[in-house]
Amino acid sequence: MTEAPGNVRLIGGEMLLWSDADAATDWRGAGLELVRRLVPPGGRVLVAGPHPKGLVGAVSGGASSVAVLVRSYPDACALGERHPALDVHCGRLRALTGVQPYDLVLALDGLERTHSAEEPAPPWRASFDALAALVAPGGRLVLAVPNDLGVDRFVDARPPDREGADGHWEPHGFDPSHPGGPQALDAALEAAGLVAERCYAAYPSRSAPRALFGRELLREDLPEALTVPLTAPGGDTMLVADPLRLTRLAFRHGLGEHLAPLWLTVAARPHEPAAPEAVTTDDADEPAVVAEDAYGAGVAIEDAYQSGVAIADACEPGGVAEDVCEPGGVAEDVCEPGGVAEDVCESDVTVGDPRDILPEGLVEVGRAVHEVTATSTRRLPGGSARPIPRGRIVEEVLVEACAREDVRAVRDLLAGLAAWVAEGGDAAADNLVWDGERFTAITPVPAPGSPVPAHVVLCRILSRFAVRLLAAGHHHPWPWPLDAGQLALTLCGMAGQPCDRDDLDWARKLEAELGQVPGPAELAGAAPTYRDLLSARDRLTDQLTASLARIERLETKLSYRERELVRTGAKLRKSQRKAAALRRTLGYRLSRRLSRPRRAARKVLRLLSR
Repeated sequence: MTEAPGNVRLIGGEMLLWSDADAATDWRGAGLELVRRLVPPGGRVLVAGPHPKGLVGAVSGGASSVAVLVRSYPDACALGERHPALDVHCGRLRALTGVQPYDLVLALDGLERTHSAEEPAPPWRASFDALAALVAPGGRLVLAVPNDLGVDRFVDARPPDREGADGHWEPHGFDPSHPGGPQALDAALEAAGLVAERCYAAYPSRSAPRALFGRELLREDLPEALTVPLTAPGGDTMLVADPLRLTRLAFRHGLGEHLAPLWLTVAARPHEPAAPEAVTTDDADEPAVVAEDAYGAGVAIEDAYQSGVAIADACEPGGVAEDVCEPGGVAEDVCEPGGVAEDVCESDVTVGDPRDILPEGLVEVGRAVHEVTATSTRRLPGGSARPIPRGRIVEEVLVEACAREDVRAVRDLLAGLAAWVAEGGDAAADNLVWDGERFTAITPVPAPGSPVPAHVVLCRILSRFAVRLLAAGHHHPWPWPLDAGQLALTLCGMAGQPCDRDDLDWARKLEAELGQVPGPAELAGAAPTYRDLLSARDRLTDQLTASLARIERLETKLSYRERELVRTGAKLRKSQRKAAALRRTLGYRLSRRLSRPRRAARKVLRLLSR
C-alpha cells in the first residue's frame, strides 16, 4: 500500500484494493451547471461518494473549504495528490464524525457507494440520516436517488436485483427504506429536518444523466421536440424494447417524474429558532440575549432589536438569525409592519428564493447546456431565449404512415419536406418538427463547407431515415429485399426529387462531414433490443418460408426432370440394344462388305481429281 498524502484521513471502513473512479455517475454539463449555481462562495462543501473529476474541480474552484468522502483508498490518494487543498476522508459514511456541518453537501452518485463491502449493507434510510446530519442550518443537500421503477429498468433486460457490475455485491431493489417515489423522498427529507426546494427528474439514464426537469416543469404539457430526444442509449446492454417510444409515452401520460431513471433533489435545512436565554451581568443593567450560531458557538446579540440597528446580515440566506423574523421569534415585533427591520426581512425573501438560483430544467445538447422552461430554451451562458417548436417529430409521422401502409400520406409529407429543403431548410427527420403547416428544426444543423444541391440534402435526410427505419424493424409498404440505399432512392423519387447512386454517395459523405451522431438504432456495434430481435426473427421467418417454398418448387421440377431423364435413358438403352441386334444380322454384314469397294473407288477418284 502506498503512503497516503498528508490531506488524506482514514476514518474506518476504507477499501484498500478497490476503485470507484470508473463507476461514478457521469455528470457533465447539466450537473456541473447546477452545482456551480449552488456552491456558496466562502462556504464549506462536502462531496460524498465518487464523482467525476470535472465536478470535483468545479467545486474546489468555487468554495473556500472543500472536503471529499470516498471509500476507495486509491481514489482518495489520487484526489489528495490532484487537489492538495482538499480534505479527503477515506472510509464509510457513518464513520465520518467529529466534523462541523457543511453549507453544501453533494451526493450526486447516490448512497450506494458510501459504505464498505466489509460490512453488511446499511439501509438507505440509515445512510441518508448520516448524510443529512452533516448539513448545517441554512445549508443545502443535493442528493441523487435512483428509481427502481424507472424507464431504464423497463428497457433493461438484465435482472433488476443485480446490476451485473463488480461493484454491486449486494442485491439491489429489496431495501424497504429506499424511496419508492417523489412523495416518499419528500417525506424522508421532512423527517430529517430538510425542506425540498426543487426535485428534478434526470434523463435519459441513471449512469449518464443529460437532462434535468423540475417537478413544476413536468406538470406542463411539454412539447415532443423536448421529450422525444430523451432516449436511453443501448450501449452493450441488451434491451427489452426501444426506449424512444416508452420515454415519449411516459411524458405524454404525465409520468415523467415517476418513471425517471434518477431523482435529484435539492433540499435546505432551515435555520433553527434562536433559543433566548437571559444572562445577568454585573456591568450591564439590561439583559443580553445569547443565541447559538450554525455550529453551536454562543454569540451575544445585544440590544440591536431594541435600538433599531439593521440586521441585514442576520436575515441573509445562511445568516445566524434568519428565523428571528419568523412569527414567535425574538424580533417578532420588529418584523411587524412599520418595524425597523421590515425592509430587511422582505428583501431576504426575494434574494433567498430558490427559484432565483435553481432552474426549472437543464438539458445538455452536444457540448452546450440549455436552460429550459415550458415554452423556451436558452443556451448558457448568456444566450437568448428561443421558443420550443410545437408539433410532431417528422420521423414518427413517417413511421406511423409506413406502419399503416399509407403511401399517399408518405408522399404528401415528403413533397412538403422537399419544398422546405428547396427553401434552404436542413435537418434530419428525427430532429425536425411538423405542426401540419410548417417544418421547424429542433437543433440547428451546421452549414456544410461548400454549397450542396437541395436534392442531395434531401437524399441525406431520407437516407438517415431509411437506415433508422430498417434498423429498428418497423413495418413499411415496400418489398423487404430493399436495403437502406434502395429505400432512400425510392423515398427521394416519391418526394419528386429523383436521385441516383452518385447522389447517395455524396449524401453519405455530407453526413460524415457534418459529424451527425447516429442514433442508437443505426449503431453497428450497439446491441439490438428484444423487439429488434423479434422483428429480425419475423423477417428471417418470412425469408425462410419463401426459400422453402422455392426449394419445394425446385425439388418438384427436379423430380420431374429426373423421371424424364430416367425414361429417356431407358429409351436410349432400348435403341442401343436394337442397334446391336441389327448389326449382328446377315444382311447388315453383307451390306457392309459390299459397300467397301465402292468406298475405295471414291477415295481413288478423290485422289485423281487433285
